[in-house]
Amino acid sequence: MYSDQVLKDVLNAMKTVAVVGVSANPVRPSYFVARYLSRKGIRVVPVNPGLAGQVLFGETVSATLSDIPFNVDMVDVFRRSDAVPAIIDEALAHWPNLQTIWMQIGVEHASAAKVAEARGVTVIQNRCPKIEYQRLFGELRMGGFATGVISSKL
Repeated sequence: MYSDQVLKDVLNAMKTVAVVGVSANPVRPSYFVARYLSRKGIRVVPVNPGLAGQVLFGETVSATLSDIPFNVDMVDVFRRSDAVPAIIDEALAHWPNLQTIWMQIGVEHASAAKVAEARGVTVIQNRCPKIEYQRLFGELRMGGFATGVISSKL
């Protein structure tokens, strides 16, 4: 569905990413994906109303996307699929020049994606930027997680 070149272009362009639904629990996928991106030099802005005001990855957690006082290149969604339309609407209203909406593994919403794409936003669904980064830039190693797609079996 997404060419490797499209994924590479998105990953190379992201400098600031809002991670919606981030957890402070280091064993949760949202935490270790956000941590991985921050260790790559990407500014990760955590978004979670239950953690608002705390600091994760060197950034203050925002309650909503609208609370972020600067532009982001990408919104990474760690929420259920039924929450996606409201997230996309808020992101598009707050950042008219948003580049990418990325929905994590298991997260998809075709009609909300079409709204964003109609505004010129690249939308990636049911993928993980950490896994794609490692796959496309030769960093695949034990630090990933079992997705059923990547295997260490020979």
